[in-house]
Amino acid sequence: MRDEPIDLATALAGFDQLWSPRIVTTVNDYDVRVAKVAGEHVWHVHEHTDEFFLVLDGELRIALRDGTGEREVVLPRGGVFVVPRGVEHRPSAPQGASILMFEPSGTSSVGDRHEAVPEHVDATTGHAL
Repeated sequence: MRDEPIDLATALAGFDQLWSPRIVTTVNDYDVRVAKVAGEHVWHVHEHTDEFFLVLDGELRIALRDGTGEREVVLPRGGVFVVPRGVEHRPSAPQGASILMFEPSGTSSVGDRHEAVPEHVDATTGHAL
């Protein structure tokens, strides 16, 4: 953990890779991660944790599947949404977006269950800034 403030715009300017979260800091046992996203991620599930999203710039869409069917939530800049544990979801950003996420340290960006991971998706537990 750093002992100086972190400017998120500067952190985001420090990398170009899409769907490749960077760990900004930690809070207890949780990573605070930022990512640049564009296009579609993969359908995936986090069996043991909720996933928090905050849109810093752009628009994020999150498709959700559960026992009642499929729906999509749309998050504009400043929008917040929590995907409950065990819910299959697929984030996407047709025009690109920057997001902030809270996840337990060590959580994979493609969850515990996922479809095939395309080359453009970084299946990771986050990279240091």
